[in-house]
Amino acid sequence: MRTRDNNKEEIVKQKAIEMLVSQGVEGFGMNRLAKECGVSVATLYIYYSDKEDLIRKIGIEIGKKFFKEMLTGFSAEMSFIDGLRQQWENRSGYTLNFPLETDCIELLKHSTYGDAILSEITTDFKEEMTKFITRAIEKKELLPITFEVFWSIAYGSLYSLLELHREGKSMSGKPFLFTRKISDEAFNLVIKALTP
Repeated sequence: MRTRDNNKEEIVKQKAIEMLVSQGVEGFGMNRLAKECGVSVATLYIYYSDKEDLIRKIGIEIGKKFFKEMLTGFSAEMSFIDGLRQQWENRSGYTLNFPLETDCIELLKHSTYGDAILSEITTDFKEEMTKFITRAIEKKELLPITFEVFWSIAYGSLYSLLELHREGKSMSGKPFLFTRKISDEAFNLVIKALTP
């Protein structure tokens, strides 16, 4: 039996992420991945039992990293404004620093693998966010609203701005960069919408 080579495994993971983002789940294949990595297909099966196992494991690994980053410097005990600001910092930081991984987890989240991946990685994050939101409503720092409405108002504008940044241009075609000033302007409007 062949042994695992951690360097090869990292190359396989990175190339798989690149290929998933560029070709989608349907266009992704083990033979093409092996060729891109300069390894035999048999080498891939040292690390993963099949294509589904590879995609699921990579999605879980990226997702765990993402949700760990979301909790960095964050606590359910924070004031609503401070906690939401930390979430914006964490989300924008991850998206800007790890664009390929962000695109990959978004792609997988909306694929047939999404439910299996998310069910394995979001438990701690959901618990912490539920405590945070419940506490903010109880302290009258946040209007009582449904989760879906909260999420769309709290993060929708942030993700739209980050997408414009990724594209490098605004809807009018002018050059666009996500800056602290832009972030603060949007964040302040979000706070006005969500607080009593």
